[in-house]
Amino acid sequence: MSRRPLVLCENMRAVPYVPFYLALAGGYWQTEGLNIHHVVSPATSNTPLKLLEGSADVSWGGPMRVMMHHDADPKCPLVCFAQVVARDPFVLVGRGRKPRFRFADLEGLRVAPAGDVPTPWMTFQDDLQRAGLNPTRIAGRRVRKMARNLQAYRRGEVDVVQVFEPYADQLVQAGQGHIWHRFSDRGDIAYTTFYATRRTTRVRQDDCHRLVRGMARAQQALARSSVSTVADAVSAFLPDQSREALARIIAAYRSSGLWAHTPDLPASPFLRLKASLVSGGLIERDPSYDRVVDQALSRVSP
Repeated sequence: MSRRPLVLCENMRAVPYVPFYLALAGGYWQTEGLNIHHVVSPATSNTPLKLLEGSADVSWGGPMRVMMHHDADPKCPLVCFAQVVARDPFVLVGRGRKPRFRFADLEGLRVAPAGDVPTPWMTFQDDLQRAGLNPTRIAGRRVRKMARNLQAYRRGEVDVVQVFEPYADQLVQAGQGHIWHRFSDRGDIAYTTFYATRRTTRVRQDDCHRLVRGMARAQQALARSSVSTVADAVSAFLPDQSREALARIIAAYRSSGLWAHTPDLPASPFLRLKASLVSGGLIERDPSYDRVVDQALSRVSP
């Protein structure tokens, strides 16, 4: 067991982070001899600051934040490693069935994208542009927090909402909507990784390797275990969800390929995410893969 705890910061509490909760609940990091001190960030935008100021060692969250910091400061020391949430967890929910959905189907509808954090809309607007559509015309001024858009949807003020779980499942189970599109269909896009300063990955390199090996164990368990077993294991982290709903959501996410099976973080998903941030105007610089990703640390060593 490592002598000094590794302070691991949780970006926010969310169902798509099931692999991290499974790693904690299943003792997979402890098995690797790693002493984890788990903390929760007070705000998603604050998480990188905790790493930069030294109050946390490693966080999990979107590489989007790391690229934003590199955009503001080319000498930014933050680096990503280990892909965990490989695909986009958001979905589009609409009122009627849409079995052969195309993005062109959104024209003329009141679409409400998720605006709680930048990534969901950045990737969505990039999809729209690639489909030859005008994102501003589709979204209007409705890129807002999910809670507000859900209220508007339930009042009949919007036609389609972009949400992640458990909100999509709640709408479907209540008979208030149907899933039109899963953004996971886009493929791997490095949605969530670990990240830290390069100094931390150097000074605590052994602990970072243990962190990645423990996550690899959790990823294998998530892929092979029954959804009810996984739901039972992580339920303490998501107490507002019934076991039945949690198992249903985990099954849907797993079948959509949301979670990576290994921590490897190749260039292609990183570049796909970066392209969406550039096309949406969130970042202006072009931070290189080698600058932002520690590829060697993302690979599981014996």
